[in-house]
Amino acid sequence: MRLQGYDYSQAGAYFVTICTQGRKLLLGEIAGSEMVLNEYGQVVGECWGWLARQYPYVQLDEWVVMPNHIHGIIVLGGSRTAPTDKQKSLGSIVGAFKTVSTSRINRLRRSPGVPIWQRNYYEHIIREEEDLDHVRQYLIFNPGRWAEDEENPFRR
Repeated sequence: MRLQGYDYSQAGAYFVTICTQGRKLLLGEIAGSEMVLNEYGQVVGECWGWLARQYPYVQLDEWVVMPNHIHGIIVLGGSRTAPTDKQKSLGSIVGAFKTVSTSRINRLRRSPGVPIWQRNYYEHIIREEEDLDHVRQYLIFNPGRWAEDEENPFRR
C-alpha cells in the first residue's frame, strides 16, 4: 500500500485515515452535519492531540473523528525539531496512536486486548499547497457528507 522506496520518516505532510475494526460505529454519530463524539470518540481526539505533545517533530493540521474512522493531516519535521533529532516513521506514529487509544478505550470498556483499529491505514503524501488546501476542505466538510461516505455502512 505504501509508495515503494519512499522514506516515510522524512519531513512532509501526510493525510491519513484510520478505520475502526470491522468499520464498527464506535466513536459517536452524525447529527445533521456535525459529528457528536461519544466517550470513545473523545478519547480518540485526545490521543490524536497527544501525538504532537509526545513527538516534537509532529505537528497536527486539520483532522476529524468520524463514527468509524479518523482522518488527519500529520506534518513531520516541524519547526520544534533540531536537525539532529531522529524521527519515527509515519507508520510508527500511527502505531503509537493506535496503541495508546486502544489501551484507553479498552480500559473504559473493560475489554482488554480487544482490537479497536484495523491493521493498516490509508495514507496520501501531500506534495503541494493546493493538495493541502483540498484535503483540509475535505476534512472540514466530511461530517456533512456522511450519508455518501464510503465508510458509512448505511450509505445511500
